[in-house]
Amino acid sequence: MAFLNQKISVKIFWVLFCLTLITMIGMQITGRPLKTDAAPSGIVTFELIGTLEGAQAIINSWQNGKIIYAGINMGLDFLFLSLYSITIALACLLISKRLPDNWNFYKNFGLYLAVAVIIAGLLDIFENIALINMLLGSENESLPLLAKWCAIPKFLIVIVAIFYVISGLFPSLKRTRWV
Repeated sequence: MAFLNQKISVKIFWVLFCLTLITMIGMQITGRPLKTDAAPSGIVTFELIGTLEGAQAIINSWQNGKIIYAGINMGLDFLFLSLYSITIALACLLISKRLPDNWNFYKNFGLYLAVAVIIAGLLDIFENIALINMLLGSENESLPLLAKWCAIPKFLIVIVAIFYVISGLFPSLKRTRWV
């Protein structure tokens, strides 16, 4: 991030943050019809189900037009994963840069988290490919497991990174003002 001016980086962050929120809203709207008895948390249930039988039960609960919403939601998720991974990684870098110099461990942790969030985005790609293949009728038993074992670390990394960003705001707010 040394090649970018701090003010420009912050402006880029806010643009990406707004685009991420807009995409998230779109995913919430297209995800509502996907909440069924078989998938109480909608697409997240599908991501974490882990078995072919469970995945097929979810897909069956999405018949009568709901499957179209699943396809739209998966398409939006490709945009979303690009946005959230870059946005959160940039936030980790910005927080890391603003922390006091005596917080070396926390500053370095932010740098590693920025890389980890990009990896989470890559995991999300593999997860989406597995889910799309199931939506298209694949009966490969490894696909639900692949989706699940890509989703779990993805969610954990993103949660840790968001916690880092939020908790990192407090010391950095004392030190400098956000643009």
